Amino acid sequence: MFLSADTINILKNFSTINQSILIKEGSKLRSMSVMKNILVEAEIDETFGRDIAIYDLSQFLNCLSLIPGADLQLNTTSITIAGDKNSIDYRYSDPSVVTSPPDKELKLPSEDVCVVLTEENLESVKKAAAVLQIPDVSIVGDGEKIFLTVRDKKNSGSNSFCIEVGETQDVFQFNMKVENLKLIAGDYDVVISSKNLSKFTHHSRPYVAFIAMEPDSNYEAS
Repeated sequence: MFLSADTINILKNFSTINQSILIKEGSKLRSMSVMKNILVEAEIDETFGRDIAIYDLSQFLNCLSLIPGADLQLNTTSITIAGDKNSIDYRYSDPSVVTSPPDKELKLPSEDVCVVLTEENLESVKKAAAVLQIPDVSIVGDGEKIFLTVRDKKNSGSNSFCIEVGETQDVFQFNMKVENLKLIAGDYDVVISSKNLSKFTHHSRPYVAFIAMEPDSNYEAS
């Protein structure tokens, strides 16, 4: 089995969310953060013929980089990463030490706010948060417009950065940590539940991220 560059990029993204991964048999990759506040899913072209657990995903990806275009053989206790003249025998981890998503498919309990966030929007707020040294970003509705905002939510007099991203008839403020926006590059359809759970669906790739909102978020329907 050969892993495409696209699949490797997805695995690199997953490694920023959880250092470990349990890859289930089939063509879907899923991972969940240790804090259980981020869950990501992606469909890939390759099909894994067995369940495999990898404890240090970044290390595994570095092993792949040592043998570009390697053929992967899924053995009983290890993966053989084979090139023309060299190979690596990479041992599986015990699945019990890997934080992995539940088998049941995650669904939003409700769909209360819908907005499109572009790659430019997301990169802008990350840069603004770094410049202003503020760890929080909010999706805010004032009854007319939706804004993506970086500000100190506990200090009304703090510096802030704001982008208008949509329209709404509702009033809400959904808060999240900037560090949780660990998404692959691209534009996203974002749906948020008033139960403080959001779903980010990539526009052009079969990639979905569920991100929990902070407990101090609020929503008032019109």
